[in-house]
Amino acid sequence: MPLFYDNSVGYSEAELTLTLTYPHDWTEQGVGVLSLWFRGNPTGFLEEPAGTYTITASGTDIWDMADEFRFAFKQLSGAGSIVAKVESVENTSGWAKAGVMIRETLEPGSKNAFVCITPGNGVASQYRVTTGTTSVRTNQTGITAPYWVKLERDAAGSFTASHSADGVTWQPIQGDSPRLISMLPNVYIGLALTSNSANEICTAEFSNVRTTGTVSPMIWSHEAISAAMLSNDPEPMYVALNGSAVVTHDNPNAAQIGDWTQWTIDLQTFADQGVNLTNVNTIALGFGDRNNPQAGGSGTMYIDDIRLYRPEPEPAP
Repeated sequence: MPLFYDNSVGYSEAELTLTLTYPHDWTEQGVGVLSLWFRGNPTGFLEEPAGTYTITASGTDIWDMADEFRFAFKQLSGAGSIVAKVESVENTSGWAKAGVMIRETLEPGSKNAFVCITPGNGVASQYRVTTGTTSVRTNQTGITAPYWVKLERDAAGSFTASHSADGVTWQPIQGDSPRLISMLPNVYIGLALTSNSANEICTAEFSNVRTTGTVSPMIWSHEAISAAMLSNDPEPMYVALNGSAVVTHDNPNAAQIGDWTQWTIDLQTFADQGVNLTNVNTIALGFGDRNNPQAGGSGTMYIDDIRLYRPEPEPAP
């Protein structure tokens, strides 16, 4: 069951009224546990621990005449550079791309220079020299994450892409050479990721990110360029019975768990809040703080296999 939540005005909830065709007695046959499975979508950009950045993105590609990807960025004025170690990039496609980018605008067809690590095609440098035209690329196979990438813009507007196994000794990508791209003085500089598959989420991890030149502000911004990215804002997840008793998941970031996960709740927890388990009339799934609604975020969850079970037997001595 897809469940979309938007807590801009409080909390979000889906409720089922149990009709006469459903059993209302949740104590029959020794039942004692409510179970459900859920899956969310990971956050788009996260720094944790400090200096390590996790980005998730879908998107068809950073290529052709328009790009679909997630971009974590700051602003660069004039000449400058960015270095990063791509610790990992998920293999959603051989051409999933995780790397460093300098970009004139946040529009999909913007001029840009980009150097990235891919799961199946090594390290690549690519450029869009004119807005809205086809990108060009050079790649060198046999290189996989973890690996270092660097992109530099000089005062004349020439871009140089390079790569390194250790972050100390740098070399150009085979067959590549500096490219002159006429961009505005003020551009965007940062980390870019695309899954190269519109309906799949790719996760990449970056570390040792450094910039030179006039770069501001201190904090990162991030944006989905063109594509509708699959990511959830963190909101508490809860189950409510009979419109009153509420049990909230222990993990406040449960909405950002990307794998199918089982959640089991001891029914006694609801009984302790006054629910008559022999006459359960409604069950609700929600996101946010039901008892103290606060403006929050949004996202999409998937719920499956809502069931009642007997408790697990006590282990033998």
